Amino acid sequence: MDALAVAPPTLPRTPDGAVPHGPFLITAEGELHPQRVPALRFAWRGRNCEARLADGTVRLSAGGGAVPYTAERQQDRAAALAEVGRLRADLASGWRLRVMPDLRLWLEADAPCPDPVTATGLVAAMVGFVLALDPYLDRLEAAGVPASPVGMAKT
Repeated sequence: MDALAVAPPTLPRTPDGAVPHGPFLITAEGELHPQRVPALRFAWRGRNCEARLADGTVRLSAGGGAVPYTAERQQDRAAALAEVGRLRADLASGWRLRVMPDLRLWLEADAPCPDPVTATGLVAAMVGFVLALDPYLDRLEAAGVPASPVGMAKT
């Protein structure tokens, strides 16, 4: 029977005196200890953005807008697709541009997770990301890729 026993799952160590707040335990020193994969969602320039903590990194992403459909704005579609190709080649090291099946664009980058993880460190990573993101958004907008309204999918 002992061979069939299943070991209980290992939970993250609970810091002494930590207070639960959302997906974190917060120590008296302000350190954040994730209890699951947390995501902080925010908007930048009318775009949905997200910061996730995972495996020692802060994974940052932002909606880059949506490539226009041919039926909507045929003249902008070719320019938008050409810019997507150029932008992929020009992205800084570690950045990714994904084109979703519905032609929405996502720009992504990873940043090192501050040690210890604090709210200030996370906000600093988010600010650094959006400041580096701005030139890419400028290029997409100039090519006819408007921002999708925050909280709205392209329909």
